[in-house]
Amino acid sequence: MSQTENESGLPFQEKIVPELLRHRVVSPEEYMRIYRKVMENPQEYWESMARELDWFQPWGKALDDTNPPFYKWFVGGELNASYLTVDRHANSWRRNKVAIIWEGEPWDNGPKEARKLTYLDLFREVNRAAYVLKEVYGLKKGDRIGLYLPMIPELPIFMLAAARIGVTFTVVFSGFSAQAVADRMNDAEAKLIITADGGWRRGKVVPLKEIVDKALETTTTVKNVLVVRRTGTEVSMKPGRDAYLHEVMTKVPVNAYVEPERMKSEDPLYILYTSGTTGKPKGIVHDTGGYMTLLHSTMKHVFDIRDTDVFWCTADIGWVTGHSYIVFGPLQEGATEVMYEGAMDYPEPDRWVSIVERHQVSILYTSPTAIRTFMKQGEQWITKHDTSSVRLMHSVGEPINPEAWRWFHRLVGRGKIPFGSTWWMTETGGIMISHAPGSYLVPMKPGTNGPPLLGVEANVFDDEGKPMPEGKKGYLVITKPWPGMPLTINNDPDRYVKVYWSKYPNVFYVGDYAIKDEDGYYWILGRADEVLKIAGHRIGTYELESALIQHPAVAEAAVVGVPDQVRGEVAEAFVILRSGVEPSQKLREELVKFVKENFGPIAVFKEIHFVTKLPKTRSGKIMRRVIRAVATDSPVGDVTTLEDEASVEEVKKAFHEFKEQVRK
Repeated sequence: MSQTENESGLPFQEKIVPELLRHRVVSPEEYMRIYRKVMENPQEYWESMARELDWFQPWGKALDDTNPPFYKWFVGGELNASYLTVDRHANSWRRNKVAIIWEGEPWDNGPKEARKLTYLDLFREVNRAAYVLKEVYGLKKGDRIGLYLPMIPELPIFMLAAARIGVTFTVVFSGFSAQAVADRMNDAEAKLIITADGGWRRGKVVPLKEIVDKALETTTTVKNVLVVRRTGTEVSMKPGRDAYLHEVMTKVPVNAYVEPERMKSEDPLYILYTSGTTGKPKGIVHDTGGYMTLLHSTMKHVFDIRDTDVFWCTADIGWVTGHSYIVFGPLQEGATEVMYEGAMDYPEPDRWVSIVERHQVSILYTSPTAIRTFMKQGEQWITKHDTSSVRLMHSVGEPINPEAWRWFHRLVGRGKIPFGSTWWMTETGGIMISHAPGSYLVPMKPGTNGPPLLGVEANVFDDEGKPMPEGKKGYLVITKPWPGMPLTINNDPDRYVKVYWSKYPNVFYVGDYAIKDEDGYYWILGRADEVLKIAGHRIGTYELESALIQHPAVAEAAVVGVPDQVRGEVAEAFVILRSGVEPSQKLREELVKFVKENFGPIAVFKEIHFVTKLPKTRSGKIMRRVIRAVATDSPVGDVTTLEDEASVEEVKKAFHEFKEQVRK
């Protein structure tokens, strides 16, 4: 039953929430006034957001904090994430509104066409998928499944179908190796894995079923494999274990209906594993009620979502950004969204901007890495398209360099629309720190993430757990529980406590460096473990990369630390130049001087190498681990998640050419 009709009776909402929705805040001071008022009792704020969802049964207690750090939100409440994202829209005027505009990497139906699913279509597809899971495979509430699929509609459909029947799912990014798939299936104890014959990436087929077959050689719990026919590639099918989805679907009633399970608010919705570049991947378990509440709040206040919008988050669903802001967030709000299968710049560098123009995207959520790639390719690919439909932009994934922010804001944002940089992580479930045009519009500062969102209490601590003065670098922390926070690490609660809650008592340790300025804005400076120690000074790699990118010749940079007998460590940079700029020794010297002038004399570079590509994952993150291995003549390790393995060879070539020059 929806509780929104009761909102007007709540004193808190009468005083605070309408004030936010009536106008835009024009200064940081005004925002902080409202923020401080909300933070007198943040639970009231979160309850006001939760009441705008549809609950089968109201909660009895907003926050159970009797067993920290294993907090539970909206205890006693019952709801269902599939119902919130599908049923309530299919049963309303939105039933014929387009929910998903899907575009494959190859032009499946020609450049003018895309697959479109209305909310009624989505309702039917999710129910049929839930029927398959429940009636064909016998899955029930509490069971677990794995999803290893490309960016096709079947991925969100089966996520929502699993949520519908109370089955916890884990999505494995389709760029991961067989070993990574096996590790995740074993830890999650998945009974079924859903995959595809293959997926398209830069015009080539990624052999997903073949990878799953290899992974299953070392899994212990997976009994069945369901295969989506995507590429038409012939794959091996093991009788009794494997089945094609389209064949199974012939036995499913066209109008199948599966009653959504009444899930407790604290029941697990999904498990998502961190990338695991160091140590065993952590299976972050997210709940249902708190998670959906957090997404509702951020869709309203960060994205200012409206029924007329076309929302496009360019992430992959294999990462938390895709879970929260492709699947559950936008669909819960009844939004129309774009979902794209392939590489942003394939077959031409303007593929992404042609999607914006073709589908009239109004809210664009992308990554700094993608923006820096666009910078490298040149302005002409953007200016040939009309981006006037875009009214709001945000970035995600890592801190955005000020120069990249200015460049994108000028070209796509026309120099005037809101452009925020959101901070959050797999563990937080949703956005924590950001400019929020949906409720207020504080002045934008290139490179900053903005202030904490309403209901979120953050700070910057020193090593002893004391708040740092304004403008001083320290460790970012979240000092109060929030809806959407992890329940635990799957099968390892002790590790959950050790990693996130042991550095400071009753405080969530993020692992990022940050600075809080005089206006309450947070500047996230990158991972605390990605730090150089030059002559006793601790310098974040992001800080040096940002300094390099401010130079007009530089499109992108990756900085790593290498040992030095005198200084302990010095920086080594691998730089991609902008289109039309030629590498030279003179430019190399100019960049070294430029960084020292703009950052300080402690920015000591051993060398600056010029390359045309950097090792990145398919999600766009630079693999500094790989670059550091090359620069220190160490084993590169696993590179199965790389977008382009040739990028490693280019880094190696640049490094060894430099060594040869030094030797001579």
